[in-house]
Amino acid sequence: MKKYLVIGNPIEHSLSPKLHNYWIKQNNIDAVYEKKQLEAADIKGIISEIRNGKIEGLNVTVPFKKSVIPFLDELKPYAKKTESVNTIYKKKDKIIGDNTDVQGFRYALDHIKFNAKGKKFFIIGAGGVTSSIIFALKQLEASTIMLSNRTKEKAENLKKIYPDLDLIKWGDIKDFDMIINATSLGLKENEKIPINLGKIGKRKFFYDVIYNPKKTNFLLEAEKLGNQIENGKMMFVYQAQKAFEMWTGLLPEVNKQVIELLDND
Repeated sequence: MKKYLVIGNPIEHSLSPKLHNYWIKQNNIDAVYEKKQLEAADIKGIISEIRNGKIEGLNVTVPFKKSVIPFLDELKPYAKKTESVNTIYKKKDKIIGDNTDVQGFRYALDHIKFNAKGKKFFIIGAGGVTSSIIFALKQLEASTIMLSNRTKEKAENLKKIYPDLDLIKWGDIKDFDMIINATSLGLKENEKIPINLGKIGKRKFFYDVIYNPKKTNFLLEAEKLGNQIENGKMMFVYQAQKAFEMWTGLLPEVNKQVIELLDND
């Protein structure tokens, strides 16, 4: 039986096993998909399990999307450009790192029929998924991409990859068409992003990459103020769909049943 795994810290919120095991069953594959919480010191060991065939494929979530890179043999173009890896597998005795978050975010915007061309985006957080979102927005011809991060150094590191990125002081706010929470703030009920959303006005679009819980404090507050909101569920689904295809050669269907499966969690 083949084994697939998602690693992160925290990891208990992840619905990856539920989704991938559903697709595994639908396609009659002799495999299982599990989740595992790791520390940074465990990464080398888990990658070696791919090398020796104990694990067939790996998904990577917060906070390891960058820290796995030194242990890999090759990066695919999206992973190399974004310096972010969320999907790992072995091919011809090489451990390959790839990135399906870029396509995941693009397909998620397509799903909600949001046209990014010429729009202004304000991103909160410079974590592992942020580079993928910026890269996707540049592909979609966004006019302005602003970034605010608590740790200035991380924001400046992203500006080295994307020189035209506008860095905004943590806690400040600028005008935007869509604001994206790319931090893990919101996984816990009492966590809030230190931005005064009341200053922004109504009818803006608020997007949170977190999908469990369905509505973080960020989205709940935005909704109360009359804004449109969307969580990261469809980004999660589409990045998972692409990862599943990389591992198995099969492109699983994203349909009503898949969406209901996650809604019922």
